[in-house]
Amino acid sequence: MNKYLEATSFIDCDAWSIKEKTQDLTKGQERDTDKVRSLFYFVRDKIKYNPYSPRYSPEHYVASTILERREGYCVQKAVVLVALARAVGIPFRLRFADIKNYLVPKKLAEWMGTNFFVYHGYDELFIKRRWVKATPAFDLRMCQENHIIPVEFDGKNDAIFHSHNQVGKLHIEYVRDRGHYQDVPLGKILDAATRAYGSEYVEHLKKGFRKDAGV
Repeated sequence: MNKYLEATSFIDCDAWSIKEKTQDLTKGQERDTDKVRSLFYFVRDKIKYNPYSPRYSPEHYVASTILERREGYCVQKAVVLVALARAVGIPFRLRFADIKNYLVPKKLAEWMGTNFFVYHGYDELFIKRRWVKATPAFDLRMCQENHIIPVEFDGKNDAIFHSHNQVGKLHIEYVRDRGHYQDVPLGKILDAATRAYGSEYVEHLKKGFRKDAGV
């Protein structure tokens, strides 16, 4: 279990900014369930979800860097939550799955050529003697603007994407479990993206989605 408390080059839970933010968010709290809820909602709502966030280089996945930038896509947000939780002594690890997003933005779907997302990233924490899933990707404002049901987390039960949105349209389908990791499997993520979406998509990653997407 100790490896899920350790700092890595990506999950730099020993960084000053990570420690300071964790202390600020959990001040006065004694129960791990309360601490992890505070950390979850901070990452969910204060780290803006941005599917066009840079993601092709190792520096794009460092927790303290993402925390400073205050935005990221699902894997990057999951990395921040892992780092914050490890900094306060709660065992956390990354979890990955392939999913279908039936409400994916049109431009992104055109670039990818599909609504199939490989290596969607979320988290697992060990609490009350079992592993529990937590998905902090979609922030509340984004959910409200797009009629998405927000993922809520009580600190002790699984919290994953809902299958339908607020008006009953099909939203997220979990297709394949990719397992859990102590650290970011960046090579596997990028290799899977190349195989799934092709070289043109990778070029979009390298030159930056933000300019092309107008965000």
